Amino acid sequence: MPDTLQPGAPVAPRPGQERFVSDIDETGLGAVDAVADESAPASMWGEAWKQLRRRPLFWIAALLILAAVALAVAPGLFTNTDPRFCELGNSLAPASAGHPFGFDKQGCDIYARTVYGARASVSVGVLTTLLVVVLGSMVGAIAGYFGGWFDTLLSRVTDIFFAVPFMLAAIVVMSMFKSHRSVFTVVLVLGIFGWPQIARITRGAVMSVKNDEFVIASTALGAGRWATMFRHILPNAAAPIIVTATVSLGSYIVTEATMSFLGIGLPATIVSWGADISAAQSSLRNAPGILFYPAGALALTVLGFIMMGDVVRDALDPKARK
Repeated sequence: MPDTLQPGAPVAPRPGQERFVSDIDETGLGAVDAVADESAPASMWGEAWKQLRRRPLFWIAALLILAAVALAVAPGLFTNTDPRFCELGNSLAPASAGHPFGFDKQGCDIYARTVYGARASVSVGVLTTLLVVVLGSMVGAIAGYFGGWFDTLLSRVTDIFFAVPFMLAAIVVMSMFKSHRSVFTVVLVLGIFGWPQIARITRGAVMSVKNDEFVIASTALGAGRWATMFRHILPNAAAPIIVTATVSLGSYIVTEATMSFLGIGLPATIVSWGADISAAQSSLRNAPGILFYPAGALALTVLGFIMMGDVVRDALDPKARK
């Protein structure tokens, strides 16, 4: 008989019964699973920023937007030429020293007018977006949070404004202000007819948030309905509003340029890309560069805001990523 095995002595495996055991992890589970208790949990905006800064498209859009804003805020940093100074002797003259884009049909410096044209176009886009967000968010938040006859009434009003073609309504109303046209007039007209889209998006976002646990907890702690809506519901429903507003800003710039092209937007005394595009159409065959520069600046600015809206949407809504 074989000798009695001592306790703890290794047993030789029989053929075919070998066992493979992984090496013992000397690190220890405590070191692997250790989590810093003092670290704050990442917020939605923090996670979004991590996603954004990894996207090259975000930085390209940010550079385009930054360039447009810089032209609108401080055009004097880019040119010292008066965009309204025109000399017929320079009509359709080619590029020269200090005038890199040449001159238009009236002898105006195209580069100076392209730089100063950003102020009116970007101002209209930004101010219109702010007005639309304020109006649309208030209407949509009240309709979605309070419900009942508030929701019914405000939803029908929103449908009425949705039924009116946006561009057609803006053209008709601006035709009534032929002698009182300004940046604020254009902003007011575009804001009046541009808020329904934000209102619908806000209403849906608020309705999806208002029954969450943190809203119930806020109500249980004694917070009022208005305080709950402004402190808890709207901040958590802001993601789709921000995405829509970013994309819409570019469309408002295009709308202003279209109205100025048709002669019912900003007056001729205000330098804008739309007015320069309208003036350049008569010289398109002989000097296409007159049209190319303001149209290119307009296209790059709108492209920047559209790309920014796309990357912000992907960062704030992981389900939309492809």
